[in-house]
Amino acid sequence: MGDILEMKGITKIFFGGVTANEGINFTLRKGEVHSILGENGAGKSTLMNILSGVLHPTAGEIFLNNEKVVFESAKDAIYKGIGMVYQHFMLVPRLTVAENIILGIRRDREPLLQIKKAAEEITAFAGQYGMEIDPFVPVWQLSVGQEQRVEIIKVLFRGAKILILDEPTAVLTLKETEELFKMIRTFIEQDFSVVFISHKIDEVIRISDRISILRRSRLVETLDNRELSKKKLARLMVGRDVSFSIDKKACCAGDAVLTLEHVYAKNNKGLEALKDVSITVREGEILGIAGVDGNGQSELLEVITGLRRVVEGRITLNREDIAGKDPRSILEMGLAHIPEDRHARGLVLDLNIKENFISNDYYIPPHSKRNWINWPFIRKHTRENVKRFDVRTSSIDVPVSGLSGGNQQKLILARELHSEPVIIAAMHAARGLDVGAVEYIHKRIIEARDRGTAILYISTELEELINISDRLAVMCRGEIMGVVDPRVATIEEIGLMMAGYKHEQTAGQQR
Repeated sequence: MGDILEMKGITKIFFGGVTANEGINFTLRKGEVHSILGENGAGKSTLMNILSGVLHPTAGEIFLNNEKVVFESAKDAIYKGIGMVYQHFMLVPRLTVAENIILGIRRDREPLLQIKKAAEEITAFAGQYGMEIDPFVPVWQLSVGQEQRVEIIKVLFRGAKILILDEPTAVLTLKETEELFKMIRTFIEQDFSVVFISHKIDEVIRISDRISILRRSRLVETLDNRELSKKKLARLMVGRDVSFSIDKKACCAGDAVLTLEHVYAKNNKGLEALKDVSITVREGEILGIAGVDGNGQSELLEVITGLRRVVEGRITLNREDIAGKDPRSILEMGLAHIPEDRHARGLVLDLNIKENFISNDYYIPPHSKRNWINWPFIRKHTRENVKRFDVRTSSIDVPVSGLSGGNQQKLILARELHSEPVIIAAMHAARGLDVGAVEYIHKRIIEARDRGTAILYISTELEELINISDRLAVMCRGEIMGVVDPRVATIEEIGLMMAGYKHEQTAGQQR
């Protein structure tokens, strides 16, 4: 099968001399899934932003059906049949599905929108690919998986035959990931071509025909997906052998640090999100929280960190009641917060690295003197911790928006852990990260636990939770279904609890 797309010698150098792509050659065949695998910051998204017309290459050429093409914008690329679905969706939440899909498309009877007619066309079009969606529902009411489906429909509706998916499973549940893979196979059967950008090796092996590995801005190798091992791909991707297991000493839990007693809370819609939650996190242990996303985990983290009001119940941190306290007061008591969304809650993307690093303690000496910020100390302190936590950047003065997802997460880790807190409350700490970054973050979490820090670790990745947790609590519909020892509990047992079946346990296990 011949190549329908060829990128030759693609180089991209950003302002300040940062090289994101260096002499990359990439080809795509008709009716194939070609995955681009690499660490966070390896240059995957930059390469595809060039292909989709968002960025212009510093050097190199693009050929489509053996004809040289130059894209001045994403509109040029989509006109030529190339469309990209971004990791962070480009939808207007207040508009409906139909309004988002036709936004920017010239209609027959402009300026009349003809929404009803457009909705009928969109419904029929989506049905050809086995995708069902309500065209009249506002986007803000959709799940993440449904939003992604709207993005895919939007790109295909504009005529794309080459579909670029940038980290498409980063925020999806297992069920939504399976649905996405089913859609991709349908596209391939209809002679579409898919570029699948990812750092998740298992998924890449499952879905790909060919795999190109990028490392530090360069193409390492392109391989046919024939009996490729996870270890080999990880080694090519990171440049060294990677351990997929978590090495840790036996837990030696101490006194209770954080205790929740019969806690109730409501979600943003005023509905009950937490129901009679009672858990304890002790010194030197990791209490994992498992469950399907949307079962109260976000609200649990928010009531602990002071971001959500407790309706009923008691929360104590080192025996002091913190229910009703503001977030700053709780942080000052020694709580570190790794939020579930690093963009919405973790970082201010327009600020630079040093400004984000001091956002928790800029007002505390020696960060400030007599109400004046002590920049010489802050610059020195930031550089030390950027190096200590392996945040890869050319300067601490660059905006955080310019960092890869993995380096953004490492910066949050550096800010939250450098002062050695008494407890870490983390949610999705390793979500969206490559195997090397995941290994690094797990190592830092284990080191904190071994120093005696109490850790509440929330994730939807069950394998990760089983490996890292000392005890594992399972949530369903805002309730704790049980607390088990992950070393002896079976996947089936945990799965039943995630589905709403309570586990028989002693009070000692739960508390």
